Amino acid sequence: MKKVAVILSGCGVYDGAEIHESVLTLLALERAGASYKCFAPNINQLHVVNHLTGEVDENDTRNVLTEAARITRGAIEDVKSLNVNEFDILMLPGGFGAAKNLCTFAIEGENSQVNQDVLTVCKAFADANKVAGYACIAPAIIPTVYPNGVKLTIGNDADTAKAIEAMGGSHIVTSVEEVVEDERYKVFSTPAYMLANNILGAATSIDNLVNRILK
Repeated sequence: MKKVAVILSGCGVYDGAEIHESVLTLLALERAGASYKCFAPNINQLHVVNHLTGEVDENDTRNVLTEAARITRGAIEDVKSLNVNEFDILMLPGGFGAAKNLCTFAIEGENSQVNQDVLTVCKAFADANKVAGYACIAPAIIPTVYPNGVKLTIGNDADTAKAIEAMGGSHIVTSVEEVVEDERYKVFSTPAYMLANNILGAATSIDNLVNRILK
């Protein structure tokens, strides 16, 4: 049985982990016969968004780990405790939290910095030559983890792709159901809600990614 470490970035598409993508990832892993354990950084979110209005609540502060625990029914640990030797595969669903809390891509674009604890884990998997899967906007982290020229996709958004190219990534334009594999570095990516128009499209994208990384 493959053991998968899943890193979440909060709870909620606009300021944390995309809930559909997160749940679909866990469901796809279990259906495919893999086991998983969830992690998140124990830090404050960049900001808190009212998901009904789309407005930032300037008076609210939330913790990424605490919020992500909502998705996992409390079964989650600080990413600092993640031991790469205990897992075969790393998986990062998307949501704006991946670009706001796990790294600074949403604010700084090509000058993005990855949270140090998250970067340590991602690099540990890369250095151990273990498989990793990134969905939605989470692939924006890939160029910081892997050497220049690493292949990845976020779909077809031109401005996002340009920033990723400036960071050293080799962006491949894809449709929602496609998965890009960098065979050299064993890293996989798919657009999910960067392109999906509904939960079915996101599910297809996530299912395809999970099936590829488990091979």
